[in-house]
This record gives sequence, structure tokens and C-alpha cells, in this order.
Amino acid sequence: MMNPPTEIRLFGTASDSIVDGPGLRFAVFVQGCSHHCPGCHNLKSQDPSGGQIRTLDSLMEEIKANGLVHDVTLSGGEPFEQAAACAELARRLKDEGYGLWAYSGYLYEDLCEKAKEEPAIGQLLELADVLVDGPFIEAQKSLGLEWKGSANQRVIDLAATRQAGHIVLWTHQEEDFNRPLKW
Repeated sequence: MMNPPTEIRLFGTASDSIVDGPGLRFAVFVQGCSHHCPGCHNLKSQDPSGGQIRTLDSLMEEIKANGLVHDVTLSGGEPFEQAAACAELARRLKDEGYGLWAYSGYLYEDLCEKAKEEPAIGQLLELADVLVDGPFIEAQKSLGLEWKGSANQRVIDLAATRQAGHIVLWTHQEEDFNRPLKW
């Protein structure tokens, strides 16, 4: 078995995002995306050689230092184009009890196919709680959509999808405003 990755190429992070999933979240924006969707909101994240290399250790320290968040979102760029590094980050996050969302311009079905050739894609899908899938389509953009940029995208409950054997869309849960156990 190969050693897990220790580094990831990032566009940046947001330690207090309220737009990348429900609640206050830590958002990790990976660098590199081959989709090149017209109207992309993170245009500078597309160049696979841009951004900065970070160790997963330092990224985990940054996330854990923020005691206000207990959920993380992987966005981009395209997290599944750095599947091995993102899967390792996801494993570490889940070990620490974080909830995890991932955004992808790929469709869930296509990622499942790709996972047959690249196991890290399957590992990331297995570890994530929710996947927002599909390319951003500017003609279907709406600021009124919850957790997605265009109407073609789906917000998929991955555990329910695996259990049901077909796509199950995520539904908004009542927020639990109890103090997290980490405090």
C-alpha cells in the first residue's frame, strides 16, 4: 500500500463560511479544475499549477484551531482532481468528528465510474456526508438556490444514497444550536 499524501495544493481557505453548506463551516478551496465553467466564481482556482502547496498537517492545525466550526466543505477548484490528498484530509477530519461536504463539477454517477480506476475518488465519496454535484451552468444560475449555484446541480445525501442504491437528495435539517462537545 502506498503512503497517503502529506500535501495538498490550495487556492485558499475560509475559516468562517456561511455559504458553503449549512451552519458556520471551514471551507477548503483546492487549486486546479479542468471544467472551466463559464461564470465560475473561483476563476483563479482553475490553474492546476497556481495556488500554494500546504501540508495536510498544517491545514488540519488551522481547522482544529477554529473552535467555532465542526463542519468542513471541500470546494475549489475541483476536489476530485486531487482525490488522494482530499481523501486523506477527509479521513483525518472524520477521525476528529467533523461533518464533511464536497462540491464537484462532476456528476455523482461519473465519479462512481472514475472510482473504479482511481480508488481515492471512492474513498472521498465514502467519507463525505454530502456531495453537491454537476457543473455550474451560467444560464441556470440563481441566487435563490440553497447550497448550489445553478439549478442543474444536486445536493446529494451520500449515506442515504448508498443505502437506497439510488440518488437521495439532502434535505435541510433543523439546526442544533446546542453547544458542541468540543467547547
